[in-house]
Amino acid sequence: MAPKGAGSLYRPTYPPPGKRYAQAKADGTLCVSPTWWMAYYRDGVKHRESTGTEKETEAWRILNERRGRVATGQPILPRLDRIPYEAARADLMAHYETTGCRNLVEAGSRLKHLDAYFRGARLAAIGPTDVTRYVQTRQAEGAANGTINREISVLSKLLKLAYRHSKLARLPMFDRLDEAPPRAGFFERPQFEAVRRRLPEDYQAIVTLYHTYGWRLDEVLGLERRQVDLAVGTVTLDPGSTKNDEGRTIYLTPELTALLGAQVERVKALERRLGKIIPALFPHLRGPSATKRPGQPTLGEPIKDFRRKWARACRLAGAPGKLVHDFRRTAVRNMVRVSLSGWP
Repeated sequence: MAPKGAGSLYRPTYPPPGKRYAQAKADGTLCVSPTWWMAYYRDGVKHRESTGTEKETEAWRILNERRGRVATGQPILPRLDRIPYEAARADLMAHYETTGCRNLVEAGSRLKHLDAYFRGARLAAIGPTDVTRYVQTRQAEGAANGTINREISVLSKLLKLAYRHSKLARLPMFDRLDEAPPRAGFFERPQFEAVRRRLPEDYQAIVTLYHTYGWRLDEVLGLERRQVDLAVGTVTLDPGSTKNDEGRTIYLTPELTALLGAQVERVKALERRLGKIIPALFPHLRGPSATKRPGQPTLGEPIKDFRRKWARACRLAGAPGKLVHDFRRTAVRNMVRVSLSGWP
């Protein structure tokens, strides 16, 4: 028996197809693997592991590196050439969840396309050539350069995190694509009202709040009823819920006071119907009381997205292609105009 701390190299044998090991051993037809394996002891336990190489000198180098780490009490690092893309993806999502530095829904939408292309790939093998081919694939699918750049940014973050966690030996560099000039769309009041009229009443309150103050959409959709004080006429964003993590309080216009008052009553009516408390200011008021299929919203669950309703309302109003994000630009422009006019 080899002493603890020592190690050895060997090439495992296996039977040819259609034969059992004992039978092949008896008739001398066992096959020998071209890859060297190593055996070494750690804490009195024998470990077996493939070196991943057919060269004996390289295999001895890998074994000696393992033995050196065991002797000095260092952790046994994983074989970097074996770490899959999926492992780094899991680390990235865990990072986003624990730090809260990125919206998980938005990150998931970027990763969906990266997953389809890089799933099953070895992390160490991902380089500029692979990214170039990914870009070509996405462009062939009709994706805009700006969208592709956001996806490459997520991939870059994934690789940087893997490098920081010692799961990647080198950090590849990627070129960014030229993007179209930033969109400069605005919503004039008549056009906004034409689109709003074609939305359900609860969604009318959402877009009016967004149009008036230019908050981020997740800030609006994430509001809870406790944050609305109709008696005083204010809505408060909690610290940590905004992009700069600072709280914010705004005074409602008479129009919004009426719209949000009606929305609160609709939510209370849904509470009485379901027999449970609904904290959200903008929950789903229509639909099944229990989820019927994956992705289908549950009655009372907070609204996360309304792109289909929005696109339909824009089409009916004769304004196809307008973006909800145009409200942010419009709100900022309107506030600048008020400021320049010297009001109040």
